[in-house]
Amino acid sequence: MSEAESHAHAGLSAFRHLDFTLYQLGRFFVVAGLEMLSVAVGWQVYEITRRPLDLGYVGLAQFLPNVFLFLLAGHAADRFNRKSILLLCNLAFAGCCALLIEITHRGPHNAKPIYVVLVLLGIVRSFNSPAGRSLLPLLVPVEVFPNAVAWNATMFQAATILGPALGGFLYALFGGPAGVYGVSVVACGIATVALVRIRARTSVRQKEEFTVRTVLAGLHYIWTHKLILGATSLDLFAVLLGGAVALLPVYAREILRTGPWGLGLLRASPGVGASVMAILLAYRPLRQRVGKIMLFCVAGFGVFTIVFGLSHSLVLSLISLVLVGASDMVSVVVRGTLVQIATPDAVRGRVNAVDMIFIGASNELGEFESGVTAHWFGTVPAVILGGAGTLIVVALWAWLFPELRDADKLTPVQAQTADTATNAQSV
Repeated sequence: MSEAESHAHAGLSAFRHLDFTLYQLGRFFVVAGLEMLSVAVGWQVYEITRRPLDLGYVGLAQFLPNVFLFLLAGHAADRFNRKSILLLCNLAFAGCCALLIEITHRGPHNAKPIYVVLVLLGIVRSFNSPAGRSLLPLLVPVEVFPNAVAWNATMFQAATILGPALGGFLYALFGGPAGVYGVSVVACGIATVALVRIRARTSVRQKEEFTVRTVLAGLHYIWTHKLILGATSLDLFAVLLGGAVALLPVYAREILRTGPWGLGLLRASPGVGASVMAILLAYRPLRQRVGKIMLFCVAGFGVFTIVFGLSHSLVLSLISLVLVGASDMVSVVVRGTLVQIATPDAVRGRVNAVDMIFIGASNELGEFESGVTAHWFGTVPAVILGGAGTLIVVALWAWLFPELRDADKLTPVQAQTADTATNAQSV
């Protein structure tokens, strides 16, 4: 076997496991459906209110349920069958899409009913995320897991490319959001069918009482493992400040002078860059200096966010967002691998719940932050200030977390060695 063939064989190793393939198929459809919904909701809310601040409320409505439920959701993922949780969540996602169809048909004069459904979506997501991420390590052998993480990120980003682009196209085609919501219902149905066929490996988990100590186990684990804490909190604060996704409807309509189709392209562009980077990492995984590379790429995320904020050209804006997504994907793969391989299955649900609250804060709460700063300072200054804030965060984290800065290899041995060293220091 030639070197090229060997790389190709290793690059697709995760897909040689049927359960992983089915999981990715289902996840692709449900994420694409929710991304289509997100574009339609953003455009619909902005058409109703014409206020950037209300786009911030879209993110806040989906994030707040995570704040109150992430500990309970993580405990549920460690206590109950994770596949069953995911099946119920898919059905609930479809139900939320159906509610949005009904609201649209009634012709809402304000966005409040839409926000109510978004809160319900946030509740479902709070249970779906830790269960889904905790199921992933049970679908492939441990030696294949880094490759599985890269492809898991690739499929997610592929869905974030197709979903927004298709959502914007369907919005224009149907002349409104109802058709988009209907297609999202179908996507959730396909995801459910794929999930039913999965036969995940069983793992022995001791029955734990529902106590404050067991519920907080995920928080304690991350706090005592500084490498994981540094990686997850870096993503939290960098994307929280640098995220400009919530303001894309404003950019599309007011600055770039395009329509729903242009908004779909803008929303899809970060996914294009992220997908290319994820595939590259699947075939050419990071082998050394992963900490420094991660910090450098998060800094790139901030720089390209500033470029996007200054742009008045659709082409330059699309290129900037592609590079934003590519830079962010390095952080996603590094963090995703570290969290999963260094965490025992018994607490993986609770650890993933904490990690997802970090991600949710950086995404949904970041959208709210963008809406508020745009309301205070204007759309363009808000994006530029956010990108500059990301650069400041990178500099601080390089100083505060030497474990992250000096991390060398992204392997189970590396993670276990870092954990052992951290635990020894905390005794």
